[in-house]
Amino acid sequence: MITLEQVKSMIEKEIPDAEVQVQDLTGTGDHLQAIVVSSQFEGKSLVKQHQLVFAALKQPLESEAIHALALKTYTPQAWKATTQTA
Repeated sequence: MITLEQVKSMIEKEIPDAEVQVQDLTGTGDHLQAIVVSSQFEGKSLVKQHQLVFAALKQPLESEAIHALALKTYTPQAWKATTQTA
């Protein structure tokens, strides 16, 4: 089993400027949601943004330590706009 902190650290290692929030959606530790905010997402499609995060989590995804991952990625500007309207 992988911890939420390990998931957060793995993403931050691959995307050093990332602000990361990870939640366990079911209480089982293998169905997670991650919100990742990074300037590295600037100019990249949503698919490319998600691929960056999936690359950081390749091992736990392949070993099924993470069975499901709901992923939300934002540039800092998009995150700011999202949080201001909430």
